[in-house]
Amino acid sequence: MHEVVALMAGNVWKIVVQVGDVVEEGQDVVILESMKMEIPVASQVGGVVKAIRVQEGDFVNEGDVLIEIK
Repeated sequence: MHEVVALMAGNVWKIVVQVGDVVEEGQDVVILESMKMEIPVASQVGGVVKAIRVQEGDFVNEGDVLIEIK
C-alpha cells in the first residue's frame, strides 16, 4: 500500500480521482490550495485508488495522508 501525502499545508481544493480508479505514476490525484495558489499532488506509483482520506474543503498539514494506492 502506498500513501500519497500532502507536500505542504493547505486546503483540499479538488480531488480528481475516486476509489477504484486506476492511476499512473506522476498522475495528479489531489489539488491543494495554499496562499491562493493551486498545488497539484501526484502519485509516486501506479495502481488502484483504495481509499481517499480527505474531503474537498479539508485543511491538511504537510505529511498528512491524502490517498492510499495499492
